[in-house]
Amino acid sequence: MRNRRAKEDAASGHDSFLDIVANIVGILIILVMVVGVRARNAPVQASTESENIEPLVAELERDEAVQRNLYNDVVRAAEQIAALQREAAARHQERSQLAAAVTLLGRRLQTRRDALNAESQEDLDLTRRISDARQQLEQIQRQRRQAVDAKPDAVQIECYPTPLSTPVDDHEAHFQLRGGRIAAIPLDELVDRYRYEARRQVYKLLESPELTDTLGPLGGFRFRYTLQRQDTPLDTQMATGKSTYARLKRWTLIPTANDLGEPIEDALAEGSQFRRVIAGLDPGKTTVTLWTYPDSFSEFRRIKKELFHLGFATAGRPLPEGMPITFSPDGAKAAAE
Repeated sequence: MRNRRAKEDAASGHDSFLDIVANIVGILIILVMVVGVRARNAPVQASTESENIEPLVAELERDEAVQRNLYNDVVRAAEQIAALQREAAARHQERSQLAAAVTLLGRRLQTRRDALNAESQEDLDLTRRISDARQQLEQIQRQRRQAVDAKPDAVQIECYPTPLSTPVDDHEAHFQLRGGRIAAIPLDELVDRYRYEARRQVYKLLESPELTDTLGPLGGFRFRYTLQRQDTPLDTQMATGKSTYARLKRWTLIPTANDLGEPIEDALAEGSQFRRVIAGLDPGKTTVTLWTYPDSFSEFRRIKKELFHLGFATAGRPLPEGMPITFSPDGAKAAAE
């Protein structure tokens, strides 16, 4: 009896525990539903401010516009490619048709030619040659007209009546052409000084076989000369010995500056130093010698032209760059034109 009551008490306690658990679960379910409803109805707080969203929206719109433009460009390019392909196909078909027509006409012409007799074939060949000749004539005439229309301007070539040169034996007036400038060389005055000084210095040759000295400057030039002692055997019936005399070995003109004289444009103008020197010379007795360096060949032609108009004979003496004006008794005379 006691065991039965104990079992009933245990069963009723178990049921009470289940009821409590069920109630607790129900309460939890109700709380979850209430929290869910409140969460659903509660206003959502944006985590990003509106002013931060607007630049992103604008950038997104720009990207979409760029995408639309690219898409439109691709569509247009595809349309153009399709149009070109259709055009190429049409031209290919036209070429094929023309090639077929040419082939057909050639066959017909050959067939008709084969059907003609020998005389007709010759006439046909002659007609074709005449047609080809006319085409060539028309082409030559077109080329001639083009050549006449494109005719270049005439180039005037000046010719002087005295192209032959002769050695200079008369009086010479010397000028240096260098760096586009012309300078008068007072060679006669320098030579006169040299003769005077040589007589004064000749005794030094008794002790030395050569003597070198420098005069000037005069007119922008120094005159360097070298005298050489010459011993000549002397054998006569009266005595045997030697004869000694001085001989000029060479002389050299040394400019004191690289910009001597005046530019060609100034020299050809009225009242220039060049004009004053030329005015004191006699064209019938004086030859103008132009010592010319490579950088002044064009100026040489201009000066020579002006001297020709003034009636002077001209002698050109080209010099390599860096070489001074030098004279030697064994050298060649200047040639005038």
